[in-house]
Amino acid sequence: MIPEYIHDFELRLKYIFREKYNIDQISLERGLPKNVLEEIMAERPLAAAIPEIYGGRGCQVRECLGILAAASYESLPLSLTFGINIALFLEPVAKYADPSLRPEIFKRFLEQQNMGGLMITEPDFGSDALNMKTTNKTSTDGYHIKGTKHWQGLTGMADYWLIASRNQKDNGDLSRDIDFFLCDRTKAGQQIVVEQYYDNPGLYMIPYGLNQLDIHVPSNYKLQPETTGIKMMLDILHRSRMQFPGMGMGFIKRMLDEALAHCQQRNIGNSKLIALDNIQFQLSRMQAAYTICSAMCVRSSQISGINHNLAAEGMEANAMKTVVTDLMQECAHLLVQLSGANGYRTSHIGGRGIMDSRPFQIFEGSNEMLYAQIAETTGKMMKKHKLRNLIEFLEDFPLTQRAGEHFRKTLSFEIEENLPQRKLVDLGKIIARIICISYVLEMQDKGFREDLIKNAITTVQQEVSALVTLQGFNNSNQVIEDYQSNSSWLEMTKSF
Repeated sequence: MIPEYIHDFELRLKYIFREKYNIDQISLERGLPKNVLEEIMAERPLAAAIPEIYGGRGCQVRECLGILAAASYESLPLSLTFGINIALFLEPVAKYADPSLRPEIFKRFLEQQNMGGLMITEPDFGSDALNMKTTNKTSTDGYHIKGTKHWQGLTGMADYWLIASRNQKDNGDLSRDIDFFLCDRTKAGQQIVVEQYYDNPGLYMIPYGLNQLDIHVPSNYKLQPETTGIKMMLDILHRSRMQFPGMGMGFIKRMLDEALAHCQQRNIGNSKLIALDNIQFQLSRMQAAYTICSAMCVRSSQISGINHNLAAEGMEANAMKTVVTDLMQECAHLLVQLSGANGYRTSHIGGRGIMDSRPFQIFEGSNEMLYAQIAETTGKMMKKHKLRNLIEFLEDFPLTQRAGEHFRKTLSFEIEENLPQRKLVDLGKIIARIICISYVLEMQDKGFREDLIKNAITTVQQEVSALVTLQGFNNSNQVIEDYQSNSSWLEMTKSF
């Protein structure tokens, strides 16, 4: 049963975006109109991520994912706005911020519609966060933070920021650990200068840009890690990745609902579009995505609360993030394809969905990098247990053992040592999908409908079979940098 709080929010969003305002028009504008945002935030959706002691609803992952799903059904950018606030600010504050700061922060979120974000990425250090150059130095009244950050969602819009930096020692060297600090833009000495706003081609509602930091914050604005700052960063990022299924859930369901409605209504000759075999195949893939994402939401609700430390849970976090974002992008493409020419419009939710969902495969770690990490981690575990055969490992590994029997024949092969990166990526895709089918089977135990479960398993079996073929195919092609020499097609036609 859907919690009443989330159900009411769904109805309110539907009214705001479909009756009172035109979401198709709003989505083509930069930023979200202030009056629309105020109406949405008046429902206090972010209360889900605030502890009860401070007037919130208790930081229940189930409710946080429900809010994200409700938002993404109507607007993926709105859901990402909530996701940034929940996973990258409110939850870290609830877990790591000085207790003396929490009452004011949470009160402003609940009563003044404040927002917060996270600054990690730098122009010269994207995924290489451990080499960031933003510095912090102790001063007489706290810390002086200086550096450059970019591609932060809610640039120039957030009231609060969590800023990652490295301590600068007296000799100028930077610490290997990472420190995080709160920044309150309403306080003197904590203003962040936005040098440039980026022209992001999707997610128009969310401002991104280049930020210059030269701020001073009090000593108690430093977050307090349980062990090290790096592990705190991993805990934050892994929890965020485990909440991607919430954003994916509503989006995938909307793509599926729109596709089903179109195919049921569209006539082709004497029959409906949905009667065609290939249309059934495409729609079944969207339904498989719906089932897999549902299973991720169930799993995330069990394991990703702030009472858990997720620093060491990279395998699950990466599997959830990569697979759900691949599914989001595929569902958007399928809806556009099924919709014909009408889908190829920015005012169409499918066409817009392609651009809005695409960066999800890039930010918080590109999918190719995360798939490679999954494969590398698997290889290390197999080597430790002196195993070479993939299915032997997967049927014994806790995250995949439930699903192993469904892939026994396909995955009964030996993993080569020193795989090239391109094969590591494909191997990571296989393992991530097996992990997700284990989630699906666990959800089946809770009573999820059998036909959707079977659909998802068959869909992933087909996909894994194709990926296994790539493992055995020898492709070591390298780029030819001077390719323009002797490669003009016009030269090939001069004798015609």
